[in-house]
Parts: sequence; C-alpha cells; structure tokens
Amino acid sequence: MKSTAARFSWIGVSLCGLMFLGWVLTGEAAKSPEQGLPTDWSHNHVIFTHPASLAQEALISQDPRYWQQRYRREVPREFPVERFEPGKGVSGRSQTASAGLWAEDTGANGVAGPGNYPAKYSFSLTTANCGNASKPDYVVYSTGLLGSGTQASIIAFDNIYSGCSGTVPSTYWAYNTGGLILTSPVISLDGTQIAFVQTSGSPIGNAGLVLLKWKASTSETVFSPGVPTSVTAALYPTCVAPCMTEVFLHNGTGGNVDDRTSSPYYDYTNDIAWVGGSGGWLHKITGVFKGAPTEVTTFFPVQVNAGNALSGPLYDGKSQNVLVGDLGTSGGFLYRVNFSTGVSTASGRLDFGVGLVESPLLDVTGGKVYAFASSDGTTSCTGSVACAAVYTLSTSFAAGTTGTKVTVGNSVATGSTPNPMYAGAFDSAYYNSTNATGNLYVCGNTGGAPVMYRIPVVAGVMGSPVPGATLTATGKNPACSPVTDFPNPNASPNKAELLYFSVQNFGRPCGNKGCLMNFVDLPWQANTHYNAGEEILVIRTANNVAYIQTAINSGTSGSTIPIWPAALAKKTTDNNITWLNQGSTTVVPLGGWTANHGYGSLARIFDGTNVEISIQAGFSGNTQPTWNTTVGGTTNDNAVIWINAGPWPSSSLTLAGGTGGVIVDGTSTATGASQIYFFTQGNQTCTTSGGSGVCAVQASQANLQ
Repeated sequence: MKSTAARFSWIGVSLCGLMFLGWVLTGEAAKSPEQGLPTDWSHNHVIFTHPASLAQEALISQDPRYWQQRYRREVPREFPVERFEPGKGVSGRSQTASAGLWAEDTGANGVAGPGNYPAKYSFSLTTANCGNASKPDYVVYSTGLLGSGTQASIIAFDNIYSGCSGTVPSTYWAYNTGGLILTSPVISLDGTQIAFVQTSGSPIGNAGLVLLKWKASTSETVFSPGVPTSVTAALYPTCVAPCMTEVFLHNGTGGNVDDRTSSPYYDYTNDIAWVGGSGGWLHKITGVFKGAPTEVTTFFPVQVNAGNALSGPLYDGKSQNVLVGDLGTSGGFLYRVNFSTGVSTASGRLDFGVGLVESPLLDVTGGKVYAFASSDGTTSCTGSVACAAVYTLSTSFAAGTTGTKVTVGNSVATGSTPNPMYAGAFDSAYYNSTNATGNLYVCGNTGGAPVMYRIPVVAGVMGSPVPGATLTATGKNPACSPVTDFPNPNASPNKAELLYFSVQNFGRPCGNKGCLMNFVDLPWQANTHYNAGEEILVIRTANNVAYIQTAINSGTSGSTIPIWPAALAKKTTDNNITWLNQGSTTVVPLGGWTANHGYGSLARIFDGTNVEISIQAGFSGNTQPTWNTTVGGTTNDNAVIWINAGPWPSSSLTLAGGTGGVIVDGTSTATGASQIYFFTQGNQTCTTSGGSGVCAVQASQANLQ
C-alpha cells in the first residue's frame, strides 16, 4: 500500500533524520552517519502505535525499538518480484538460493521450539551487505542441540541474499558455547555482540546468560565449530573476539536456576537484560553489552510465583514495569514487576490450559498488553468446553484483574490438554493509528483444527473475532506457530501486506504436512492510494465473513468504508477506485481449468497466475483459453465467460514440523533482500547445504520460496 502524505505528515522531518536524532537523544548515536538494524524476537512483541502528541512521542522515542519499527514498516523500499511455483516445498526438489530460498542443516533432532526466533543484523539502513563487504549482514540461529566438538550450539550465516555472488549463504561463524540453547538470541545495537541463555552443567540444569563477541571465520561450520575464549565478567569488556562470558542465574538463596522457556529481553537504553527462569524467578543483569555483566542482587532476582517457569519478559519503559507470564497447568498468570524495586503484581488467572507459553504483545504507546491463552477455564464454547482466548490489560493492571477478553474458538474439556496458543500480530492499520485501532490476528481454536481469527480493535477495545480460514482438515488438530505481520509497500501489488504463520502438521495447502503459510491482510484505509491489482482483506459486517477485494484500477479510497458485497465478482465503487470481490478467504488452492467442463455461475478457478470467476455459466472449450491478464478483464471460453479477479492471495511452503517464529528482512533494494527467516521444527533435507536435520531457512516474503 502506498500511504498518503498524511501517513508521514504528523512528524515534520524525514524518518531517517528522526531515527538518527532519536538515537542521539538516547545516547545511542552512531560513530558514523548510520546505525545498524537488529531484528530479534522482541521486535515481534514490543510495538508502538503512532504518538498522538509531541509529548507522547518524546516519551516513547527513548526506546530505539521505536525508530527500528518505523524504519522497517514505513520507509518505502523497492523489492524484487520473485517467481512462485504453487505447491513446492523446501525438500523434494532441486532448490537454489537464486530462487529466494536457502535451507542450511543445523543438526539432527534439534529442539529450539515453536515459540523461538532467529535474530538478524543489517549493518546499513539502506544497503544490503553481502559476504564481500567489510561488515556483511548476518542471521543467527540457535541449534537447540548441546554444543560439542562436532556440533555447534549457535551459528551465523552471511552472504545471505540471492543477489550476492559466491555461495549463498556462507557460514559466518559457528560456536560450541558449552551448553544447550532453547530460547531466542538477541543482538547488540552495533551488531558486534550476541546474548542468549543456555543451560549446562552435569546434569544439565544450570542456566546462564551468555555474552558473546563473535569473529568471522572461514573454517568453522555447524559440525566443526570454534570455541570462544571463556573469560570472567570483569574481563569481558576488553576480551578479544571470539570470546564469551556467562552470568549464571541463581535464586534468592544462591541455588541454581534453569531456563528453557524464557528468551532474554534487552533494554537498549539502560543496557539491562531481563531473563525469566524456572521456579518463577525473574533476573536483572546490568552492564550487558557496554560494561561488565552482573546479576543484580538487591530486590532481584524476584520470585513472581511459587515455582512455574516463565516465558520471555518484556520491559515497558513508559510504565517502568517488566511484564512476564508463567507456564504450566497451574500457571497462566501475567505479572508486572517494578523496574527498580522488584515489587511484583499478579493478574487474575488468564490461562487454565498449558499457561502463557509465549510473551504477550506490548503496545507501549497505548499502555496495553495482549495475552494469549490456550484455555479460559470456562465451559462457554461449543459443546460446553473451554475457549481459547485473548486478554487485554493495562500495563499497570491491578492485582487479580483479568482485563477484558474475547474468545477465539474452542479449547478442550476439563482434564484434557489444549494446544498452546502463541502470540498474534497486529496489522498496519493498528500500527499507523494514534489510538490503538486496527486488527489483531491470532491462530486460535486450540482444541480442534486451528483457525486464523481477525479481532477488530477500536481505541484499544477488542471487538467480536471474525473466523477466517481453517488451516487443517477436520479432526486434524496440530498447534500453530506465532503469527508475524509485515507491510511491504513496493511489493508486487497483491502482496503489499502479509501474515506469516505455520502449522506443525496436516496443513491443507501442503498435502497434510507441516506447512508455512501467508495470506494478504492489507486493511482498507480511508483517503489512501491503492494500485491496480492491489488486494485488501475486508469484513462484510452483515455476515461477519472476510473477503479479498481486488482494485481494478489505481486510485484513492473514500473517506468512509464502503458496504462490501457478499456476491463473488461483484464490483464496489470507492471514491475513484473500483473493487472486485474475489471471494472469501481460503488457504486451499483452487483447482485449475478443465476442458469440456460444465461450470456454474460464480465458479472459481486458478489460471496459474490469477483467480478467475465465471460470470456466465456453461461448458468450457476443448483447449484452455488465452487468459486476459488485466484484473477485471474478461475471457470467453466457449460458453463460459470468466472475469480476472486478481492474483491468488496466499502462498505455502511444506516444512517438517512447521516453523518457529518468523522474523522479516526488508531493509534494502538488493536482489533477495526481501526475505523471512525461521527454522523448521523437524528433520528434513536441507537443500543448499545437504544433510538432513533441522533447517535454518530463508524464504521470499511474498512467495515463501
């Protein structure tokens, strides 16, 4: 979507200038005119809507994540359009990086987990750096395997873009850090250091926050890793890369604390890492990337519960609270912990199933937190079973409160275990609003076949969820991954904003296997320019169904939302745009054209590029017609008349076990620099490296290949 001038007019100078100013104000100004861009799990969880006043902006702009978000989502960029072959997967075909996909073996039977993410670093805000640059961009994956002389625990790849020469990708460095990493890594603002939690010891059960200074290597691989020099925390600031230190996590009496569920959250402004451990302990480590890392022992660590493990914490600089949830069948509470005093306040119980397995979403600007529950503990859903639910609370919630709730499908009966529910994602309308208005997407129905729900949010208040596509066949009930949303303003017209998510098995568009999917979720916006062929996802309120509408011509939308029709191929006038209804959303690909076939009125087929809808019933011809490639154009096919309803709005990629969390790269114009990164949950052939294990994968944003 090409936004109107109003999208940027609320601020009076260029975004890049503002970004640099913001980093100056926060003490993070670069030594050169540019600062790099880290992307990790926390950027999917901590978000900022547009500030409604200069005072509000002055407050939230203290966090570099605010500027990072604005760069990712608002700076217009030009992306390559990559070829899409429906139904193709990572394995089972010859795949080259030039097709926008690579898959590297990180070792067999890794268990990094569905709620975990890789981390990416771009050294330039405007240029994609290949392996021949002095500072190449890189992406980091934990392997989920215990480090040894023949197995890396953490690995980075550079030369990652298909536009780069030579081997794409290349191993940048690979290390055996002496432990098992089961959470997500984070990267320093300058890109020279990595932080992650690993668990080690004999038996394994003692967790520590590892700080790592990496060094590029031409010899290290995932199966022949290097070993960084291990130093004390006091010596870490001056150690020569590759080197590392480990701050072991302890409880209030000095005993060991494990951590296999809580990724570290890094506070750029205060150089503090927050880590949740087993036993309900929340840890505060200072001097992380800029000093000698030390665990705070005054008021911290604080035990927020009697023994349940914690998910990843989030720090809210606006309220100065750390927000963290707990897991387990007796967990499901959200806690806010004061930044300085360690005083903890518990919500009422939100999840009566497997607990809050992933961090909530934190809207810093709006002062809201959204938590995702596998079961609400009621008998209110179909068949008198519990419901999957989304809760929203204030970041300063009172003790015992549960905020407000909407339900997103069934959970399971009391005594049974539902699937976990991972974090959802907001669309661009929410990000671009000044009052927390837009849509929240979440994969719900944790007691049955997973369903993608769209929850309208108006001024921070959730409305009635709209069920969308069912992702698996009836009776097939795998868990979903977290959901990621990303707008790509200059992508091919029908891919301007996409959701990314996966199911572990039985994915309908992937032949009932593990499946990564995307589909268009670009919202309608008033007074906004849309290009011909651009597709939006709308809700027809009369029947609460989501439809894809395709712009027949370029133009600007009106000031009020149209009344959308239910009928396929129906046209809607919207100021000077005409929209064509492609139909309700589905992730199952349409069938192709068939010769001498009787088609009824409003039948839908896929012509190999676009969706075609029959506007006159009859029998098709002996040979496939030459399709009219203009959206809204018609094709005569013997007695049938077809209308071009625009490109198919979703794509899929077959993957063993589905994926973990997806991070998005969209920082430059270089070929192949418009990608997503993730790892598989199961073993499969990793095509660019050979071998069969858990794959670290890069795929194109638009076409998942």
